[in-house]
Amino acid sequence: MIFEIHKISFDISKIGCIFGCRFNDCSMNIKRNIIFTLEKRRKAGVIVAENVPIRMRVIYNCKRVEFTTGYRIDAVKWDAAKQRVKFGCTNKLKQSASEINTDLLRYYTEIQNTFKEFEVRNTMPTPEQLKESFNRQHEDPEVAVEVPESVSFKPLDVFPEFIKECGMQNGWSDATYEKFAAVKSHLTKFDPDLSFESLDESRLTQYVQFLEEREGLRNTSILKQIAYLKWFLRWCGKKGYCMNNAYEDFNPKLKSTPKKVIFLTWEELSKLREYSIPATKQYLERVRDVFLFQCFTGLRYSDVFNLRRSDVKENHIEVTTVKTADSLVIELNNYSRAILDKYRQVAFEGDKVLPVVSNQKMNDYLKELSKLAGIDEPVRETYYKGNERIDLVTPKCELMSTHAGRRTFICNALSLGIPAQVVMKWTGHSDYKAMKPYIDIADDIKANAMDKFNTL
Repeated sequence: MIFEIHKISFDISKIGCIFGCRFNDCSMNIKRNIIFTLEKRRKAGVIVAENVPIRMRVIYNCKRVEFTTGYRIDAVKWDAAKQRVKFGCTNKLKQSASEINTDLLRYYTEIQNTFKEFEVRNTMPTPEQLKESFNRQHEDPEVAVEVPESVSFKPLDVFPEFIKECGMQNGWSDATYEKFAAVKSHLTKFDPDLSFESLDESRLTQYVQFLEEREGLRNTSILKQIAYLKWFLRWCGKKGYCMNNAYEDFNPKLKSTPKKVIFLTWEELSKLREYSIPATKQYLERVRDVFLFQCFTGLRYSDVFNLRRSDVKENHIEVTTVKTADSLVIELNNYSRAILDKYRQVAFEGDKVLPVVSNQKMNDYLKELSKLAGIDEPVRETYYKGNERIDLVTPKCELMSTHAGRRTFICNALSLGIPAQVVMKWTGHSDYKAMKPYIDIADDIKANAMDKFNTL
């Protein structure tokens, strides 16, 4: 018995024609979330877990209204996910799970019918009106039904619930949790008392200005922040916390340029691979080997870090990616196989295949190694802050990171003429949109290579 929100729309005009009555052209649809949950009580600082009241929580129009159900149950006998008493359990009054759950379903039906009454009348009920109408629907006068003071929700009040629910449902990575932690941080700094009702175009424009001027974000980062905020607000709308959908039409026009793809050309890759590391910096050798393995397999840092000996087969490796949970089969080439052979007899913690250090250390060491190897081509990056265009020229060695290994693999594979759909099988990309920047780079490489004939 899982309680879900069912939205039913009626063609009122047709019903009116049949019965000769005048109705509005259509009924309103009140978004609501109906939840059965245990009351949270503390005694001497400890959460009460025995004989806890079961409450019906109704969230609508940015308000929360709670009703008693007249039933109590021990916390261990309550299934929070299904919002019901566990099968075969009874409470201290010897009321069975079947009896309690049947009544909870009845309450659910009655509150839904109550909302439908107001929808047909195109009226948004106050908490008091909801209580009065529900009492008329409710058939058991002995059960106390109360409406405590209603609660108006604010974005920051429900953000932790959003993080917990969406993170669990979508299997968020640590990086995604960090992204939404940043969203919460920005919103808190902007206005800790921010309300859903205030999020109109003007207020959202102020938020964009805040991100630019106070937080110092680039336009591309601001657009990402707005996209994350919209994700959160859509979830709030589904939950009944937010009835203001002005954000849907908010699309700030900010100048932006595509992010620069940092990768090594085949010449630079060979230069890095053949570089003789000084005796005083032998710690860079293992970092180079791990990075080169990325360059010849297309693996992300997280997947190289988690690569176990059981994942290595005779002619390929089998990987379930950390970020997307894709199952990939990546054939070995002479370069990747040579690196695996080098460490075949070396034992690493957790039966790992390669000597992978932390991502931060690896990024720092890669910059150091690339500088020593002369990977110092000037890279021009253009970005915008508001209407201000900013051009940066930075040596490539200072832009190196573990992700450059994956990008190097993709760009070089495409420039060698390997079909994009084959490369996507190795990398786990699901559509050409994500591959387009790499395809464009490969096309430029091919065009420049053709120009060499003109020098003969």
